[in-house]
Amino acid sequence: MRTRDLGSLTVPAEGLGCMGMSEFYGTGDQQEAERTIHRALDLGVTFLDTADMYGPFTNERLVGQAIAGRREEVVLATKFGNERREDGSFVRINGEPDYVRRACDASLQRLGVDVIDLYYQHRVDTSVPIEDTWGALGELVAAGKIRYAGISEAAPETIRRAHAVQAVTAVQTEYSLWTRDPEDDGVLATCAELGIGFVAYSPIGRGFLSGEIRSIDDLAPDDFRRRNPRFQGAAFEQNLQLVDRVREIAREKDVTASQLALAWVMAQSDVPGHPPIVPIPGTKRVRYLEENAAAADVALTDEDLARLDEAAPRGAAAGDRYPDMSTVHR
Repeated sequence: MRTRDLGSLTVPAEGLGCMGMSEFYGTGDQQEAERTIHRALDLGVTFLDTADMYGPFTNERLVGQAIAGRREEVVLATKFGNERREDGSFVRINGEPDYVRRACDASLQRLGVDVIDLYYQHRVDTSVPIEDTWGALGELVAAGKIRYAGISEAAPETIRRAHAVQAVTAVQTEYSLWTRDPEDDGVLATCAELGIGFVAYSPIGRGFLSGEIRSIDDLAPDDFRRRNPRFQGAAFEQNLQLVDRVREIAREKDVTASQLALAWVMAQSDVPGHPPIVPIPGTKRVRYLEENAAAADVALTDEDLARLDEAAPRGAAAGDRYPDMSTVHR
């Protein structure tokens, strides 16, 4: 697996999102999840992404257990800021400095590690000056509890203000063939200007770009995508047309639609004015992990990229990314 530099942090060109192993995407299987993480490390997919809210809390414990004995191989990323109780109920988006410190200590304990490689602010708390939150992150870096700090779903001006207090190593935002907002809202340009890396979550469009979801009934009753506007009604049907255009190009290249979608995201690192971009596709099964990892070897020509731009142009996807968009791009 080749590598990319997120600021001063070197990571594989593709990571692994671990969220779905514990929550949101139907029932999990702990043994299969651990096998998936072990296989990822064997394949060089050593950039693991979790968060305290996933589960809540259980995903960090799962990841910590899976990497025990192999910690030195892993670039470990987790997040704070979406405060939840043990019963799963949501408290608030929290960027208070005292909370940042408590959340970090709790994550270290659940993960069973001495230091977190990349610690993200998961969502921006608009009731707290970003300078205060990032002052606390700077203290955690100085204390040796985290190595680097990142931020998720932040607007360009917020990124700049945070970076002025403590270096932002990575910005994590949804980015894929059907979510190209970072190209238009200034996030990619801001990252490139400031020397910040970009981590793309949901690079396969929450699985939609795989082409395997043909009906809402293909999702488990407790799958959170059932509430996503892009998976509902007329938007679903319109988005299927986008996916089918991508699948046709994938068939011609003899790759899966998921691999093509991932290869497209990785290729965006080479676009002038873009920062280094690393996708972190999520999966809870070994077979999909192996399929996704192979995408790193898919080469796209200029013609391929032009066809994909035509098949999935900016703004082509129907529906918002979330039922409530008020907590993103702050």
